[in-house]
Amino acid sequence: MSAFARRLSAPALTANLACCLVMAVPTLAFAQATDHTQHTQSMPGMQMPMNPPAKKAAAKQKRAATPDARNPTCQQLLAKGKPSSKQYAAQCLGQPNKDGKKKLAPPMAPMDHSKMQGMDHSKMEGMDHSKMEGMDHSTMEGMDHSKMEGMDHLKLEGMDHSKMEGMDHSTMDMGAMNMQGGAPPPDARDPDYSDGVDYGPMHGMDMSDNAKRLYVLFDNLELRDNDAGTAQAINAQAWYGADRHKLWLKLDGERSGGRLGATRAEALWNHAIATYWGAQVGVRHDMADGPTRDWLAVGVQGLAPYWFDLQATAYLGQSGRSALRVEADYELLFTQRLILQPNAEASFYGKDDPARGIGSGLSDLDIGIRLRYEITRKFAPYIGVVWSRKFGNTANFTRAAGEGAQDTQLVAGIRIWF
Repeated sequence: MSAFARRLSAPALTANLACCLVMAVPTLAFAQATDHTQHTQSMPGMQMPMNPPAKKAAAKQKRAATPDARNPTCQQLLAKGKPSSKQYAAQCLGQPNKDGKKKLAPPMAPMDHSKMQGMDHSKMEGMDHSKMEGMDHSTMEGMDHSKMEGMDHLKLEGMDHSKMEGMDHSTMDMGAMNMQGGAPPPDARDPDYSDGVDYGPMHGMDMSDNAKRLYVLFDNLELRDNDAGTAQAINAQAWYGADRHKLWLKLDGERSGGRLGATRAEALWNHAIATYWGAQVGVRHDMADGPTRDWLAVGVQGLAPYWFDLQATAYLGQSGRSALRVEADYELLFTQRLILQPNAEASFYGKDDPARGIGSGLSDLDIGIRLRYEITRKFAPYIGVVWSRKFGNTANFTRAAGEGAQDTQLVAGIRIWF
């Protein structure tokens, strides 16, 4: 029998199989203990599928080692450069806390890059977002975004530039920015369409406060029935000028028993000091019923709240004389034509003037009420009653002259203005 035949004999074949089995058992055990997952990353194309338990364990390990960049504590620890502290490991890496419980950082929500306007996605290929964990965005101040390739800065609408730290607008020279596009062309039209031509004032378009006007008012032109008989009285005023400056004339007097009683004439310059009010300065002249007297007059006249027409004038005369006269009246409209007008006048003097029958203090008081009917606005007849009384030494001088200190008179007259 040849040598090859002897090798294929039954005893030799049995011995060879036993030897192979002895060598195969350790080899299989070693192969089963080897973790093929460690070679999947270094061997492209040779990745072996992992069983479900191994996948869950790997994902859990990855979440535990991933810090939560949205956690303020993690951001503060990262900024301080203490990623190895126990607090960072417990709150950011999911390591056990002091109580033994494990705290896992919540997973980051998936980012939708399709909604980022102006970003060139074609240049973002190959970007490994997994390595962006733990980035401290607070340290991104001063970043020059103009060098970010692929970003369309014209589409950054809605950006709140007031929150961009580090930008100093005070250093921007706004004077060099001409928002109107420079000087107008030489053939541009004038804003008022005048083409530089001055046409002068337009008739009828003048301001009314510059116009000069004349106004004459006979407020009281009447007959009076008193104890001595019938008397006549007049109270008139006139002015000429504009709204700011006027020449004002006033006349107030009475005639009784065929002779002229105390009569006062004033010439005043009126200057507007407020709406409906004017300051007046001028002279006053007293005539009849004794020697004449001249005064320097200073006062105000205007329309008070609730439509009271007021006049108050102070006078300084010769020989230290002084006087004050106050007058007020009001118009109550029953209808547009029927009007009731009460009025009151009071005179005060600083010292006695026996030659004119005037005493110091409150000298005389007149209170009247008149009802008029305006046939036109400029012409109105009226009727009324006037009560007058003299006080102090003025009353004494009147009684010494044989007259009464108090009198009530019925009046009738007309009111005219033009």
